[in-house]
Amino acid sequence: MADINSTNLSTEAPDFSMLALFMQADLVVKSVIIILILASLYSWNVIISKILRIRQLKKLEKEFEDIFWSGNSFEDLYETLNFNQTDPKSKLFCAAILEWKKSKTQFENDTSDINSLKDRMMRSMTVVFNKESENVERNLTFLATAGSTAPFIGLFGTVWGIMNSFKSIAIAQNTNLAVVAPGIAEALFATALGLFVAIPAVVAYNKISNDLSKYFISLETFMDEFSTIFFRQLEKK
Repeated sequence: MADINSTNLSTEAPDFSMLALFMQADLVVKSVIIILILASLYSWNVIISKILRIRQLKKLEKEFEDIFWSGNSFEDLYETLNFNQTDPKSKLFCAAILEWKKSKTQFENDTSDINSLKDRMMRSMTVVFNKESENVERNLTFLATAGSTAPFIGLFGTVWGIMNSFKSIAIAQNTNLAVVAPGIAEALFATALGLFVAIPAVVAYNKISNDLSKYFISLETFMDEFSTIFFRQLEKK
């Protein structure tokens, strides 16, 4: 009886810590885990950078609105806002006024060309809008990709780990839980890691996309509003 007890005490319990699971996994499962960890790190980098950028855009938008509605002339506003190269609304406004400045002499000689001027100003603002929206949305699609593919990558690691467990059973010819536990544990670890990557990525993608959609609508509204105000004043001259 003493020998049996001493044998049981000397038997070490399996280590199921995350580091141990990673170290005892085979090359395929290790590759899956590394891919998921890198995807998680990059996803959080994108999430944090986009959240900070959205906060900055909201702050810049408020500052722009205060300056734009201050009552100064468009020429004075252009001189003030042309130094701000980080605010999309300022860039839209300056692009339109710059086009107006280029066409000012021609328009003064032929006021019937107002529709052509309006089209050129709107095209200038549209080009800036497309560039800014592309810049703001850069890397955002990675969150959607990570959210949709990470669970399947983790599932691949799960299937591979379970296959290794069955191989261990066949080799040892023993269905004892101690034989299959390591393989099952590393398989479930891959699944959990895949969900850990996917859930924050999907939630963040939906939230950030919604916030950016509202901001882009605000930009489009400003383009129409500014064009209306500008040409109304121009027609009165």
